[in-house]
Amino acid sequence: MHPTPTIDDDILQHMLAWRHDIHAHPETAFEEHRTSDLVASVLTGLGLPVHRGLAGTGVVATLHNGQGPRIALRADMDALHMDELGNAPHRSTVPGKMHACGHDGHTAMLLGATEYLVRHGRFQGTVQVIFQPAEENEGGGRVMVEQGLFERFPVQAVYGLHNFPEVPLGHFAVRTGSMSAFLDNFQITVAGKGTHGATPQLGIDPIVAASQLVMALQTVVSRNTPALDAAVVSVTQIHGGDTWNVIPEQVVLRGTVRTLDPLVHARTEQAIARICQGVAQALGARIDLDYRHGYPAAINTPAEAAAAATAATAVVGAHKVDTAAPPIMASEDFAFMLQAVPGAYIGMGTGRGPDTPHVHNPYYDFNDHALPLGAAYWVSLVQQQLPLEGPA
Repeated sequence: MHPTPTIDDDILQHMLAWRHDIHAHPETAFEEHRTSDLVASVLTGLGLPVHRGLAGTGVVATLHNGQGPRIALRADMDALHMDELGNAPHRSTVPGKMHACGHDGHTAMLLGATEYLVRHGRFQGTVQVIFQPAEENEGGGRVMVEQGLFERFPVQAVYGLHNFPEVPLGHFAVRTGSMSAFLDNFQITVAGKGTHGATPQLGIDPIVAASQLVMALQTVVSRNTPALDAAVVSVTQIHGGDTWNVIPEQVVLRGTVRTLDPLVHARTEQAIARICQGVAQALGARIDLDYRHGYPAAINTPAEAAAAATAATAVVGAHKVDTAAPPIMASEDFAFMLQAVPGAYIGMGTGRGPDTPHVHNPYYDFNDHALPLGAAYWVSLVQQQLPLEGPA
């Protein structure tokens, strides 16, 4: 086993500067032009061949050192449509946009690991470093795969990392199987017959039908999903009506579904459709379900999950690596890469304590103390999966 890599002091300073610069200039899905330019400039400055343009703003660079395995490391670059409320010196300078999910840290850590590997080597094979746009909601990972990412840059495995502020700094979390949830969204249109609020018998009330739907949908989890399986069905929007004394023509419900198991995923969609059909028949309304499949579950393959755990253990010790971590019910478009190539997605603790803001919070700011740990994890993974022949 290679010794635990110690990231050079100047590389640490570079990571801090990159992270703060990216944080101060957030860019959202498929608009990461400045961020992409920064990433490409750093990689080109390291003497690496750089490819740009996959999914518009994606960047891929290749580190090659002789014959050997081929792996890929991925970081996401995009920010969220949110106003930042924190007061860090590097806070967002762009109204309505902020790095509330730590992708600025992800990008900086992978750049730092790349600089270390260029400087020190100590691996044999090929590493593709992937900087992906549009993880938040828009599926940039899917677009990169569809545009030929792994045909152009073939690998045997792909690895991703995300910061977990709910996990203490210096700890890692990984598991075999589903690491994140399937993401589906739905829109249900309830069409009735409008009438005066004083004469409901002359119409078909879509508000009553929508109300019954909201309550009936709660049974999808409580009465249709086995207790040991995970599912979430949340109605998050209700739109209908314009005034006090009119029963409207229609009501629109919107919401989200999260599941971990492919069978539960399919059964949940079927149950929602069945409930819509039943409420419509019972109340005489017309109910149209628009069920939209979003991100699949990020499913870690066994060998690659074990490799991720081994690399993390080399950095922080076995007692700080949870290899049977519970999955998260959030979703992650790294799942599309895992559908194309075996791989693993690991969580890295960045928590400062119980009051640490979670991701997607307007006060969230990536913990800079995690930068050397994340870079060291990537270096450790490369050195273990692409070992030099003979003594290290």
